[in-house]
Amino acid sequence: MHTFCDRAPCSTSLFTWVPQDVAAGRERRAVDPVIIVGAGPVGLTLALCLARQEVPCVVLDEGPGKDEPRLARTVVLPEDAVALLERLTGAPLSRAGFRWAGWRSMRRRQVMRDITFDDDSGPGPLHLAQHVLTGTLRAALARESLVKIAADSRLDGIEQESSGVTAHTRGPRGTWWRGSYLVGCDGPRSTVRKLQDIRFPGRTAVERHAVAALRTELPWSEEALLHRSPPWRTSGPSAGEITGRPLPDGVWRLDWLLPPGKDLVTPELLVDRVRETLAGWNGGDTPAYELLDTGVHTVHHRLARRWRVGRVFLAGDAAHLLGALGTQGLVEGLRDADNLAWKLGLAWHGGPYEALLDSYQAERRAVIAARLRAADQALPLLRGGGGLRGYVPGAARGHDALLTEGHLGRGALGAPGAYADSPLAPEHLDGETPVATPPGALVTDVQVTAEDGSFVPLHDRLGRGALLVVLIAPGTGVWERKHWVTAGVMPRLAAAVTALPYRAELLVAEGYPGAGAHTVLLVRPDGHLVTALNGVRPADLYTAAEAALGGPAPTAGAGTARSGSGAAAGSR
Repeated sequence: MHTFCDRAPCSTSLFTWVPQDVAAGRERRAVDPVIIVGAGPVGLTLALCLARQEVPCVVLDEGPGKDEPRLARTVVLPEDAVALLERLTGAPLSRAGFRWAGWRSMRRRQVMRDITFDDDSGPGPLHLAQHVLTGTLRAALARESLVKIAADSRLDGIEQESSGVTAHTRGPRGTWWRGSYLVGCDGPRSTVRKLQDIRFPGRTAVERHAVAALRTELPWSEEALLHRSPPWRTSGPSAGEITGRPLPDGVWRLDWLLPPGKDLVTPELLVDRVRETLAGWNGGDTPAYELLDTGVHTVHHRLARRWRVGRVFLAGDAAHLLGALGTQGLVEGLRDADNLAWKLGLAWHGGPYEALLDSYQAERRAVIAARLRAADQALPLLRGGGGLRGYVPGAARGHDALLTEGHLGRGALGAPGAYADSPLAPEHLDGETPVATPPGALVTDVQVTAEDGSFVPLHDRLGRGALLVVLIAPGTGVWERKHWVTAGVMPRLAAAVTALPYRAELLVAEGYPGAGAHTVLLVRPDGHLVTALNGVRPADLYTAAEAALGGPAPTAGAGTARSGSGAAAGSR
């Protein structure tokens, strides 16, 4: 058994792990970590997000501490998710996965859409095996002194009170764990959700896909392909839609949409499907191939009624299930982690911040609900069969556009959600001015000058727990910082930033889409725009910052999230 030992409250390593008998009888102040249940991509990402903000956490992994390689289990990451993960891990994920050079969609023999990813259209999605992603996250966490991963630790009990939460695990290392907060990232069958008696309504088996990972050569060597109603004859279950997505080393993941029902997909039928598909794409001849992995992927649509119960939160598949029409549920789980981490970090360091913590459910649940509504509206059109729909002019191209949105992480089905109706949005400000990014949306990644004079991408400054204040000042890029940092509006803006109710970083950019000179942007730690002001307006800036934190900071006498009952993690 292990316990936490408070070693250096003000250092970068707030706790260490020591045997219980070493710590026995020693007087010390408890520093309760955040307990994360589940060591999948979402749980590991949340742990890294919290560590970047100097918040200790323990990850309860019911497995052995490593992941089984499965090439038929992959994830497609849009650019915002890639940027988040690379910022957290320090690893170039593009080398571990495959960047699509293009996207091609076909219906029967006709090419409906042909997209090339370049500097103008933006980078293509990154496709990689999920075990590669979790391996990269685990490698990054192994370097973090603030994170402990407890393998073979299966949760079976949760108790919480005003000062913290206690979790019990069973198995070879069964024990009690004491924490400040607990986050259930433990998947569709979440034990955390069940222990908190949270309903999880929705639809079962919205879509089913047969999946195969194989090494072969296809005519589209670097492009992903969606083929609807392929013209060749099928055998076994209908193959009305096929997706081919490249992976590194000549490997492809192929998905066949299955008809509704629970028809068994046998190995023989799957091999037949592979051979006829490869032959259909190669002019009738089946090329050599090596079958590496197979599976059946079933998509459910569900949304938890509550994402927070006191000090317990849900994230990822524990809170929502989606994935029809090419969308990626895992990506939304990563966005959950990014949204929740800075709020937990602020509460852990500074006090309860109840309104801020409540905003996690309000913001993220609204985004997922909108995703599910969009999918539910599109599914009858795309999966409803023939009839009049097949004769409506332009219907095929409209359907293709919807599917492209889902597969590429765009539009209502896949683009990063905007928190336009967030409870953290400030009321109308006299100095507010429109820019190309609406309030609540993710800011554009422009080059900025940091406080040390270095030029960095704006997104590189995210995830550190600080608000970002960005001054748009054309012409500053050609001068050394020392020449303009004390000139013009800078001294007044610097004083306003210093007076904000929370730590903030002042950055300067040459330009920003839709913003004029001397526009001031206030950006949340997760990269979503709070507001844009037309000039230096200290009162408006303070009001907007206070609103973004959920209201006034807790008073000096308020209890903090770090205050514990005196018992740190360990047996009881």
